[in-house]
Amino acid sequence: MHHHRSRIPSPWIVRHAGLIPGGGHVLDLACGGGRHTRHLRERGLRVTAIDIDTAGLADLAGDPLVEIVETDLERPGAAPLAGRRFDAVVVTDYLFRPLLVPLVECLEPGGVFLYETFALGNERFGRPRNPDYLLQRGELLALAEGRLSVIAYEHLAIPPPTRKIVQRLCARKPPRP
Repeated sequence: MHHHRSRIPSPWIVRHAGLIPGGGHVLDLACGGGRHTRHLRERGLRVTAIDIDTAGLADLAGDPLVEIVETDLERPGAAPLAGRRFDAVVVTDYLFRPLLVPLVECLEPGGVFLYETFALGNERFGRPRNPDYLLQRGELLALAEGRLSVIAYEHLAIPPPTRKIVQRLCARKPPRP
């Protein structure tokens, strides 16, 4: 799965990042070159950035607000989230279905879930074309059902020059009763 090499954070993530509590700890999963890690860090948030290749984060090594974890999330037996808790989870341009429920479960009560990736129909415009990497219609809403309170959801075609089909979810884990 190729990663977005842009340094510009997703407008979806930027728009909803203000929901993350100040000083919070954020997971940036499949962080690629770190465009969201950098944006969130600039907001004063602590970020755990995980990817199979973290070379694009070399300039952040040693930053007290950034923890860099290089691991293959899809390797059998990999458990990068085991025992970890976050105030927010951010994922863009990545889909590995076995991680979806664990991502919700690693959220603290009241935590923010920000997800944006390719959806069915994208194969008309380019990669990814494999349905394993394309969300089905309503799939993120189904994930949220009974687990998260939906704040915003979109399933749309991004116009040229980008041209892609995406699904986006901003949701919050209910606070402790």
